[in-house]
Amino acid sequence: MSHKLLPPALTAAALVAMMASAPARAADYLQAPGSTLVFATQYDGEIFTGRFGGFKTRLSFDPARLEAASLEVVIDLAGTDTGNDDRDSTLVGSAFFDVGKYAQARYSARTFRDLGDGRYAADGTLSLHGVSKPVTLTFTWTPGERPVLAGRARVRRLDFGIGSGDWADTALIPDEVAISTKVVLQPR
Repeated sequence: MSHKLLPPALTAAALVAMMASAPARAADYLQAPGSTLVFATQYDGEIFTGRFGGFKTRLSFDPARLEAASLEVVIDLAGTDTGNDDRDSTLVGSAFFDVGKYAQARYSARTFRDLGDGRYAADGTLSLHGVSKPVTLTFTWTPGERPVLAGRARVRRLDFGIGSGDWADTALIPDEVAISTKVVLQPR
């Protein structure tokens, strides 16, 4: 019995076919120093901003392979800082974040869309205060040795039970809270 080698063109074609059938993988990243996650809202007509106590991000992303992308963010709610001690202690208390019971929030996304002009959307789920709801993060992607994801989302606080009692009054504090992030990333 004789063994024939495949012609080089057929070997290359077979290799391309095997690669095309392999599952698409996005590049994997972890959050690096220099990242920020902030929120903005109003109290009695006055705009204020704050930073969460900390957060950790894991991202798999390649703009050419959005079907393989995923985003996981864990947000520490204790240590939330708005620059006002009274407001900060109220935010971590039972009427708002209730950090004794719900120390962390989580955002998880597995569906990504290309919005054009270098903008993308991650359609995910925010779990906050014992409630999970869909939230979309729109973002830009700056590739490089240390890529940057810069994004924004809008969260309706009352959907999550944030601001109970008198604090549920949307004339005092609007229901919608703006979230913005700049995540500097490094390869995982």
